Order: sequence, then C-alpha cells, then structure tokens
Amino acid sequence: MASWKFEVRKATVDDIPEIQKITKEAFEKYLELAGIEGKIAALEETYEDIKKDIETKEVFVAFIDGTPVGSARVEIFPDKTAYFSRFGVRLDYQNNGVGKAIINVVDMAMKELGVKKLYLHTASKIFSLIRFYYGRGFYIDSTTKDRGYIRALLCKEYE
Repeated sequence: MASWKFEVRKATVDDIPEIQKITKEAFEKYLELAGIEGKIAALEETYEDIKKDIETKEVFVAFIDGTPVGSARVEIFPDKTAYFSRFGVRLDYQNNGVGKAIINVVDMAMKELGVKKLYLHTASKIFSLIRFYYGRGFYIDSTTKDRGYIRALLCKEYE
C-alpha cells in the first residue's frame, strides 16, 4: 500500500461511468450482507441521476494509481446538517484505507462548509459497517424498518 498513489477529489461528469460501477458493486454486496430481498435505489441509478448529484451535492471519488476505487455523496441542508449517501468502495480495494480516506476528506469539507451534523443510514445487521462508522466518530441516533429491513440512522457531530 505504501507505494500506491492515493487521491480523493470532487467528482466531475467524466467520473460518472466509474461512479456507477463502484456504486453497483458496493451496493450489490450491501444487499447480500444485509440479507435484503429485492431492489434498492442505489442500484437503479441512471447516468442522469449521478450527473444531477454532481451538480447539486458534494460528490467525492477516490483513486489508487489513477483507478477509481471509491465514491460518496453528501447533501448539505440549510440548517447546517448534511446527509452522507451512496458510499462505496470496490470490493478488491476494501480494508485498505480507501473508506477512511473518503470520510477524512468529507470531514474536512463539512468543517469548511460549517456543517454541524452529518447523518447517514446503513443496515444495522452489517456489523463491519457499524464498526467502521463508529471508528470514524458516528453513533446510532435511531433505527427504522421503513425499507423492510432494520436501518440505523447514524450521526457525527462536528462541534
């Protein structure tokens, strides 16, 4: 890993096909790990959906040696809260610090933008994800079964 050239930057429209591949790979695994039957919105996204997010949200892409390996999106609200979504890392690159690097860049961006709280949902059954988010300073705020499985709403405070 020490010899890898690692970068996390804001996404451009040129990144859309790779963001789509990363999201598809990561969320197919998410469905499997969470034991979710059926479809979720992340797997139904079109090029235009991702383009709209790049235009209206903070969208980040991580690269190792020029290869796109991870991505995430953050929607910022007027009340200085934000929602973190579509976070994914290619399966071959997981557990190598890619996710941590993305979260670190998101944290810096949120602080610069004056965001007070960052929220996200994840399947509460996926212990590795819950543990990952706890290690990045998130905590469980609440849970819901609104999508047919237990989703935890996690929160990270910046103050």
